[in-house]
Amino acid sequence: MTTQRGASVRFDKVQKSYDGETLVVKDLNLDIKRGEFLTMLGPSGSGKTTCLMMLAGFEPASHGEIFLNDRPINNVPPHKRGVGMVFQNYALFPHMSVAENLAFPLQVRSMNKAEQQEKVKRALEMVELGEFGSRRPAQLSGGQQQRVAVARALVFDPDLVLMDEPLGALDKQLREQMQYEIKHIHENLGVTVVYVTHDQTEALTMSDRVAVFNDGVIQQLSSPDALYETPQNSFVAQFIGENNKLNGTVTAINDNICDVRLADGTELKADKVNVGGVGDTTTLSLRPERIEIVAVDAMENRVQGRVEELIYLGDHIRVRMNVAGNPEFIVKVRNRAGERKLAEGQDLEIGWFASDCKALDPVG
Repeated sequence: MTTQRGASVRFDKVQKSYDGETLVVKDLNLDIKRGEFLTMLGPSGSGKTTCLMMLAGFEPASHGEIFLNDRPINNVPPHKRGVGMVFQNYALFPHMSVAENLAFPLQVRSMNKAEQQEKVKRALEMVELGEFGSRRPAQLSGGQQQRVAVARALVFDPDLVLMDEPLGALDKQLREQMQYEIKHIHENLGVTVVYVTHDQTEALTMSDRVAVFNDGVIQQLSSPDALYETPQNSFVAQFIGENNKLNGTVTAINDNICDVRLADGTELKADKVNVGGVGDTTTLSLRPERIEIVAVDAMENRVQGRVEELIYLGDHIRVRMNVAGNPEFIVKVRNRAGERKLAEGQDLEIGWFASDCKALDPVG
């Protein structure tokens, strides 16, 4: 991937308050690399969109400084930051043709007509809408309108593109298609992208790194695989992907493995990630696909459970079980010919490795 074009971004101790009392963003320190696709992910009210709006210049920071290519930009107005922006509602001018929409940011920059036409043509081809320049936005589908919005954000060759929930209004199939298209455009251009979403699948699919926000603070900043495989706290574990949650007390710690006793007396071993000492409470995080319906001898954790519900989902069976007093314990079983047949009410011994079970901070 070419990264020379992209802009670097730095948030230095940035805070944001709307009322002078409550901090929506708390002491944010974040470095975004040139050419990186970084996603700000989190629930509503977590501060992710506020961070994007401060970077765009639509909201002032209450404290701290934001840098673009090592230049402070807190006092630079939005139109002078040279940043492309894509919104959820497309924000296209309905009275203009597609080509006129794309030419508008070029006209604002006083570009000559010939260069405008060349850049518009190139941008339309980039999003595979070369034949749609004369149409109005209302004559396009939602996916086509979003492609135009992406092309308009890129047409003036910005070093930084900001995207605020850009696929939220699209249906599932189209949203997934657009995820790959935006990812490929980013890879081809090498532009820096800061993307905001509350959709975890979207974040994992598209990003180089993901910053998980909650309560105005980044809970974890990692690559998608590290975020899923090695969550650093219970919030991240619960927010990213489906996850089984088991509460217990630490009874022993041996290097990176801790022994945990659950409320019903079940003894388990887990990877020590974010726990205190012996006697402290912990919440265990365990992905449903890491559990085997037929436990093997090498597995440190082998427990009895009862099948409560079976849901057929095509490529896998979602098995809801009652395990260690938890009636919502989920196991994902691959749907393969010759696999053991399951039935509701069936008692099973299931198992998993200690390394797949993360001991984290306690939650209710």
